[in-house]
Amino acid sequence: MIPFEEAYQRVLDHSRDYGKEMVPLKEATGRVLAETLYADRDFPPFDRATKDGIVINFNAFEKGRRDFEIGGVLPAGTPSGILSDENLCMEIMTGAVIPYDADTVVMYEHLQIDQGIAHLNTAPAKGQNIHYRGSDHKKGEAVLQQNLRIAASEVGILAAIGRSEVPVRKLPRIAVISTGDELVEVSDIPLPHQVRKSNAYQLHASLRNEGIHPLLLHIPDDMDMIRQNLSYVIQEMDLLILSGGVSRGKYDYIPQIMEELGVEKVFHKVLQRPGKPFWFGKQHATNTLIFSFPGNPVSTFVCYYRYFRDWLHKSLGLHTDQISVILEKPLVARGDLTQFIGVRTRWEAGRLMAAPVPANGSGDLTGLAEIDGFICLNPREEPYLKGIAVPFVPTRNLL
Repeated sequence: MIPFEEAYQRVLDHSRDYGKEMVPLKEATGRVLAETLYADRDFPPFDRATKDGIVINFNAFEKGRRDFEIGGVLPAGTPSGILSDENLCMEIMTGAVIPYDADTVVMYEHLQIDQGIAHLNTAPAKGQNIHYRGSDHKKGEAVLQQNLRIAASEVGILAAIGRSEVPVRKLPRIAVISTGDELVEVSDIPLPHQVRKSNAYQLHASLRNEGIHPLLLHIPDDMDMIRQNLSYVIQEMDLLILSGGVSRGKYDYIPQIMEELGVEKVFHKVLQRPGKPFWFGKQHATNTLIFSFPGNPVSTFVCYYRYFRDWLHKSLGLHTDQISVILEKPLVARGDLTQFIGVRTRWEAGRLMAAPVPANGSGDLTGLAEIDGFICLNPREEPYLKGIAVPFVPTRNLL
């Protein structure tokens, strides 16, 4: 049995680079950009109006002109017009190209237009309401850095630079495997001695949040069937996540079968609660990693979010932020086990506060709906006092 910090570091030390692939722009949201991308033209590509109104040559205003004859209309999407005379103006719409001999846009709200004459009600500033060519980025400048997660804002930029296909980091092929004769399908009516397969769907949902579509597989408590199925899946997948079968019960076959299949055990059992029976290993021949979590739902939840999610983010080149919260009440963590305690959070004066939520052990599945994540308390004799900062593992978006 090893300390939590050592187990955590060993998992991160096994991060993998699965290469990159091209995906359609519409499918890029949530993926991680694999390359730095550059502007294919100036941004904006021309001097553009940022307001609806008229465009003038400011020199005429400086000479005392306040009334301008309207010489035409410039909608967005049309080539630039020409004033031809600084005493004229043109109506211009947002996004339209500024004429080369004009330099100031006056919005309609600051005008009075009567019979084709635009009168300035206020004094404009030279160059106002114009988004100048190349003021955002010049052609060839980096606009998106590699290793960022693509959101809606990045999709707009990708479209603007002509990326109908986007280079992204490949996601690992993952199988989520549950074992146990007590588990039945969600649609089934369980017998008194059975439960529905909640852990597998919990893991499936968590992986879907990362853009991963895992294979779901359930294997009964039959040693030969487990061995046969795991042998096949190890050959086909980059990574296995198992739930159950790693404790000390007579039907907890996973550690023995992994050894028989030539999978190297990196560690088994961690000084933590919940999640102590966590088993982690690798198959060198196929470069497959195996995360085998304890079967209790809170244990599975903790191990996924503390170990696997950080491993995945490191493998994808994402920064793994270490978040802290402020305790709202004192807590004790004596003994030799690192404790993960479910908490509810709230913002107060710019600080994230955390209060522990009573739970009924590592089997309290429904209690997971009451928490925002887990605080991580290393064992020590003195209590953790109210008002101090402690590490926090979020399990939901806190914004």
